[in-house]
Amino acid sequence: MPIVGLFVPCYIDQFYPHVGLATLRILKKLGIHVEFPREQTCCGQPMANSGSEDAARPCAEKFLKVFGNYDCVVAPSASCVAMVRHHYPRWLEGKPRFEHLRAHTFELCEYLVDVAGVRNVDGEFAHRVGLHMSCHGLRELRLANSSELVTAPFNKARSLLEHLRGIELVSLSRPDECCGFGGTFAVFEEAVSTLMGRDRVADHLRAGAEIIAGYDSSCLMHLEGIIKRQKAPLRVMHVAEILEGAAIS
Repeated sequence: MPIVGLFVPCYIDQFYPHVGLATLRILKKLGIHVEFPREQTCCGQPMANSGSEDAARPCAEKFLKVFGNYDCVVAPSASCVAMVRHHYPRWLEGKPRFEHLRAHTFELCEYLVDVAGVRNVDGEFAHRVGLHMSCHGLRELRLANSSELVTAPFNKARSLLEHLRGIELVSLSRPDECCGFGGTFAVFEEAVSTLMGRDRVADHLRAGAEIIAGYDSSCLMHLEGIIKRQKAPLRVMHVAEILEGAAIS
């Protein structure tokens, strides 16, 4: 039986551990053999984004050492998966098992749709939900079509959630706009980051959403902070939290 290595990124490990547990439960419902290697560490994305490549390289090398022998690696984070697939080659290209790791590391929704072949999601979630399509998932992993490309519409997260009884996936005026988080961008460009986040919250409010759902806890954390400061009638949920309560096959 294939073995999946579960990668739980830093934000989830420290602030949203229930998202990591939800991911584990979803995979187990499908009868997948999942292992959580305790020696895993950060993927190195924060350091790479700040230009500290000497600090990011050891994280990439550690990731390959920890996860390189798994059949697949699954993470509930598009940005960390994009880091492995699109940015690790500059340090790891040519190393044994790297091409396998690169080709077999998946974001959760991507794995469920493209690898596990999930077609049935049987559950109830009677809420109005706005989908936040974070930039790494949209433009690096292509988890959905983006507005700047003339392509047939598709959305892997939506294709899973839309089967839930009672759910209403609301239409946003700018469905693929950045929330403004951008990792260290939110620290060094706080004012711009905050204004971008306010725009995203306002778009969801106009659409009548009760919940902002997404596949990157870092983006959701940024939006949640704005929501709390504005005392807006919204909450955020990772897609894994919504799918956890459903029967999937």
